[in-house]
Amino acid sequence: MRIAVLIKQVPDTDDVKLDPQTGTMIREGSGTIINPLDLNAIEAAVQIKRMRSIPCHITVITMGPPNAQFALREALALGADQAILLTDRRFAGADSWATAKVLAESLKKTGEYDLIIAGEKATDGETGQVGPEVAAMLSIPCATYVTEISDNEEYVVVKRMVEDGFQRQRIHYPCLITVLSDLNRPGMPTLKGKMDSRRATLITLTADDLDIRSDELGLMGSPTKVVRVTTPQKTRETRRFSGHAIEKGIVELAETIKSSVLNR
Repeated sequence: MRIAVLIKQVPDTDDVKLDPQTGTMIREGSGTIINPLDLNAIEAAVQIKRMRSIPCHITVITMGPPNAQFALREALALGADQAILLTDRRFAGADSWATAKVLAESLKKTGEYDLIIAGEKATDGETGQVGPEVAAMLSIPCATYVTEISDNEEYVVVKRMVEDGFQRQRIHYPCLITVLSDLNRPGMPTLKGKMDSRRATLITLTADDLDIRSDELGLMGSPTKVVRVTTPQKTRETRRFSGHAIEKGIVELAETIKSSVLNR
């Protein structure tokens, strides 16, 4: 069985800055980590490998700048067998569609995978679109919001979180699933895993290695266009009431709410 795990290196901060000209994220100058939900995806693949009686191979793939190799080496330390880095300046500024295009083509090029696992969404984008887009481009079934997985030789059974509860879904291989944090508790790398990951050879692919036109890559190939980037301005005035003045504050608040409702 061959499993691919799609991961992303994201800023290790809530203070995300945007380029006002391009509307893209400025990633330089901040620490990075593996997207938290992608750690659940890695752990899911490792658990499936442990349960399988037949050989199981895990490949982890990411698209990003050269320093994304550190995220890949962490994934190798956590139990992945192989790591692929998709890096090229022409990939820069890609939205979810252009990103999915590169990931899908890399999956086609590097082998036939039975199961593809990804985190439901990334903390720096929150779209949840890349996984389903990759599945659509590969013409394979997809399950999202997965909180439980069981598999056999022919298909995988997943438990999905939906608006009014949970849903069980059986999907034949090959397929793609995106997972939530409820699925598992990500493991910790072993000392041997860390040592092996440092010596591991990463596979690096650029735009020249993929069958994608230049106008389909990066910012140029992204149908999502940012028209304007603005920073919210804090204009509210606040008043604080404490001690014996609390009751007065409650009365004033009630009058303010009542006045705003009547003036609508």
